[in-house]
Amino acid sequence: MSRSLLVVAALLASAAMPVQAENSRPQPIPYPTPIAAPRDVPYPGVIKLDIDATDTRRGIFTVRETIPVAHSGDTVLLMPQWLPGNHSPSGQLDKLASLHIRANGKELAWIRDPVQVYAWHVDVPAGAKQLDVELQFISATDSSQGSVVMSPSILRLQWNSMSLYPAGYFTRQIQVDARVKYPDGWTAYAGLPSKKVGDAYVYERTDYDTLVDSPTMAGRYAKQWQLSPRVFLDVVADTPDQLDAKPEQIEAHKRLVDQAVKNFGAQHYDNYHFLLHISSVMGGIGLEHHRSSEDGSRPGYFTDWDQTVPARNLLPHEYTHSWDGKFRRGADLWTPSFNVPMRDSLLWVYEGQTQFWGYVLQARSGLVSKQDTLDQYAMIMASYDNTPGRQWRPLVDTTNDPIISQRRPKGWTSWQRSEDYYNEGLLVWMEVDSILRKQSGGAKSIDDFARAFFGINDGDWGVVTYNFDDVAATLNRIQPYDWAGFLRKRVTETSDHAPLQGFVDNGYKLVYTDKPSAVMKQDMKARKTANFNYSLGLSIGEEGKLTAVIWDSPAFKAGLTVGGKLLAVNGITYSEDVLTRILTEARTGREPIRLLVSRNGQFETVAIDYHGGPRYPHLEKIGTGEGGLDRLLTAR
Repeated sequence: MSRSLLVVAALLASAAMPVQAENSRPQPIPYPTPIAAPRDVPYPGVIKLDIDATDTRRGIFTVRETIPVAHSGDTVLLMPQWLPGNHSPSGQLDKLASLHIRANGKELAWIRDPVQVYAWHVDVPAGAKQLDVELQFISATDSSQGSVVMSPSILRLQWNSMSLYPAGYFTRQIQVDARVKYPDGWTAYAGLPSKKVGDAYVYERTDYDTLVDSPTMAGRYAKQWQLSPRVFLDVVADTPDQLDAKPEQIEAHKRLVDQAVKNFGAQHYDNYHFLLHISSVMGGIGLEHHRSSEDGSRPGYFTDWDQTVPARNLLPHEYTHSWDGKFRRGADLWTPSFNVPMRDSLLWVYEGQTQFWGYVLQARSGLVSKQDTLDQYAMIMASYDNTPGRQWRPLVDTTNDPIISQRRPKGWTSWQRSEDYYNEGLLVWMEVDSILRKQSGGAKSIDDFARAFFGINDGDWGVVTYNFDDVAATLNRIQPYDWAGFLRKRVTETSDHAPLQGFVDNGYKLVYTDKPSAVMKQDMKARKTANFNYSLGLSIGEEGKLTAVIWDSPAFKAGLTVGGKLLAVNGITYSEDVLTRILTEARTGREPIRLLVSRNGQFETVAIDYHGGPRYPHLEKIGTGEGGLDRLLTAR
């Protein structure tokens, strides 16, 4: 066929084929003009904030706020989104209601920013000198809605949840006068000084940054103990009997303050308040601030003292944060306002070393006994040595978890990992202590790092930032060593096992026995959970619900998952005692353990061929004499 005939044939063939329309392909619309970045210049005028916190029956805070304005036109008001201590964009925007903005008595229309939903645009009319803002913050009334912060007997007021601030300024440059009306007869506490004027507490003028860092706690039943010239223990409770603290209990809290000050060598507050609520109604909390901490405990903190050992780690941890996290803070975590994103890469210092010192200080002060502290260490070590997620996810990546998951439940925590920079960070800092002791021939320890890194600038309650190199350099000045290499390896490595060498070198090793320690029994009771993680690889909550299944454990290999319900063991109705007895008997038998479980309305019997018996973690002393850990836990 000639070339011309080929061309004609091809054209005829193509003409016979249907024409396919091109898919629609949109182009992106441009983003609106970005909200003004914060500038380090004074805001013109003083914000006035007036809060009515008397509606305790319905849990509603009513807010009136006056915000001076220096110009007309588009003005942006922000609600804090990125919250210090939460390390995440967790501002309670969903609890804000009834927002009205007025100028010269006239209601102004507002528009929420289409990108930054924590921001509102309002067109300020010419000649207006201020914006009058009204809003409500509506507390959760049930735990299913979030943390309950107001009850008929107690309330916890966080300024960031019930105030707006103008965009374009460092929050430390915005001055605020705050006033709160609490229910009649209630007592209120805060790190920010106040005085009672009429029926309200009037707070000392301060900057918005400090205000947000100075929450208040108030209650019908309240009591204060002075622990040192600068430090106070302020307690509110559901009922007055929960305030019945024995003198020796208060003395232990006084020793906590004394030991912390001796350890760090400086104080970074003019006054400090432990804001402790003891309640079965209020949401639990442990949140650090520079001059205070928000602390929550279940009933029995004082009145059932011997049975609430796990609860007594909270105050040492949060108090340590005044030095570690508030005064010294990772440079990438510090931000000039509450709507600039945080970066959490150094939380293994911020939280990890705070976790380390929390356990040390509880033992040094006698708030918790040395033996109970050792048993708590064993629980931490066993947990991380049985976390197979370490095989793929390094410690430093878990510092992203506050942003990724914001403490939402996970099905496979042992594989996915969670905020492991807390307790695995503790393990790393224990190893730092052991290396300092070894390399210096016992002359140096992590106490020297605490004083060098956190003990500077006594009385300064500003913020001194640091980076990775600053941490390594401080350690190197104390004792020359490849600290940068060591720390980088520990936070970026993956491994089959947790870094337990610091405990071994400091004189203790992890072992397992068939009996839980006293403090582990209390922990299980408080959590309402039976812990069989180190035998079958599962934890069981109330009514037999499987609350945890360890990845690659015998339970995992048998196909069990979180959410199932254990009904019977070897044909006997499940109870913790029954399963413990059958685990013990299986050590000398050959038959598998048979579990009857239900899930999604279906019943199944699974066989687990396990004969290792019950296993619970403990620390066992290596050799004789005083080791590094013994010295670390000794009072100064």
